[in-house]
Amino acid sequence: MSDFNSLRTMMVDTQIRPSDVTKYPIIEAMLTIPRENFVPDALRGAAYAGAPIELAENRVMFEPRTLAKTLEVLDIRSDDAVLVLGAGLGYSAAVIAHFAEFVVALEEDEALAGEAEKNLSEQGADNVAVLTGALTEGDARHGPYDAIIVEGAVQDVPARLTDQLKDGGRIAVIFAQGDMGALRIGHRIGNRIDWRLAFNAAAPVLPGFQKKAEFVF
Repeated sequence: MSDFNSLRTMMVDTQIRPSDVTKYPIIEAMLTIPRENFVPDALRGAAYAGAPIELAENRVMFEPRTLAKTLEVLDIRSDDAVLVLGAGLGYSAAVIAHFAEFVVALEEDEALAGEAEKNLSEQGADNVAVLTGALTEGDARHGPYDAIIVEGAVQDVPARLTDQLKDGGRIAVIFAQGDMGALRIGHRIGNRIDWRLAFNAAAPVLPGFQKKAEFVF
């Protein structure tokens, strides 16, 4: 049987701290949240490996480094409302809930959403609402949000998602570039989004987030 507490500490010491993640709330959350309880049962032994974990077709759980670096640059504060798009089995929502005020975990796969709700309830994350719905629609009912994180890659970001940000809000998205990708942070300034490159990262493109083909005469 794996010593998950030791593996969790090793994950933080070898994957998180060396990746320029310095915000204590992120480190504390990742030392505290039992990641092994948020992966498919057959993959519990790989919960702390430095690789994505497959959840369903074209759906992965970010590797610890990518999640931690994303949260570092997203700069979530204790009074922030956060939308997680593609919440999977709930791990990122559990981590964010550790230091944000409120989290909406949106998942369109009903089986994943059901498991996420159970996992988060067992974790005692009572400031997370798990909702089922189309990821491309977001969840305007509980917005606007201070921060949005997309757990997967995109080729295009619908304006209706960035419209759910408060003025001054931030969105973290991996833009697919062939087999590679780049995580960018978008800051909402009035009616526009100011994007900047944060770091290189890759993930499968989420269903519905492919770039629309342009019609050519």
